Amino acid sequence: MAFGTAVFMGLRNPVQGPTAHPAAPSLRTTVVPLAPRGPVPGAADAGHLYAHSPAARFRVGAEGVPLPAARSTAHFTDEQVTNALTTARSYIVRSALDPDVLTGGAVRSVRVLLAPDQLEQFDASFERPAADGRHAATGWLVRFDSARTELADDEIRVRGTLRAAESDASTLEVTTDHTVVYALRPAGDDRADVSLFTVRRQLQFRFDRDDLRLHQTRLVVASVQAGPLSCADDAADTLRPLLAGQSAERGGPAGTDPYSTDGATALCGALADRAQPDV
Repeated sequence: MAFGTAVFMGLRNPVQGPTAHPAAPSLRTTVVPLAPRGPVPGAADAGHLYAHSPAARFRVGAEGVPLPAARSTAHFTDEQVTNALTTARSYIVRSALDPDVLTGGAVRSVRVLLAPDQLEQFDASFERPAADGRHAATGWLVRFDSARTELADDEIRVRGTLRAAESDASTLEVTTDHTVVYALRPAGDDRADVSLFTVRRQLQFRFDRDDLRLHQTRLVVASVQAGPLSCADDAADTLRPLLAGQSAERGGPAGTDPYSTDGATALCGALADRAQPDV
């Protein structure tokens, strides 16, 4: 009887090997420079530029990233949805509105919001940035080449949306779409004219229940359009805006090697005239 019982229990509870966990999601990035058709408009006063631009009605700073009403889903409570939206909002504010981040310095305030299984990719993106669709530092956050550019006005203008929905019984996703407008001038030249620089970021965040409890996230998609930029510049490490009076270099984006399996297709767009201040 003892032997039979042991065999029966072995069939009911077979010894399990190591559990196979799904691979950690990697961030996939697309960073598209937008080249102006002519010289970049400028003015002595940032407020004047904002007032004569599509950003005239945008809110200032974090006020432009309001939280939507949180509603429970089939498998997540109001509180869990609120946690997801709040964490995604914190990521947007820290990665696009913090002057220390924007000037190409601090990244820790953004890094601490990510789940541990994304930190290796995050760190590699800053140690060895590359336009390969996975390791663009400018996919994770907005930062300028501080040797060439500085903020002319701390009152950054923002408008956009956040939406939460469950993708399955164990995963919440938050999708965001924000347009952020910065007033910039050449570094170290307080007398230079100011120009506006626009970044549109469409991000997708993913949360499991541990992420919600720990207030961390996984950024899985980042689609970025930014200008005015020159298509010839590499935008994977830092953004090098064209400033007041400057024009884009002739020609298209950096070359793409169709024989390489590692690189991503180089993309570039034209910045519409109506997106520039009317001055």
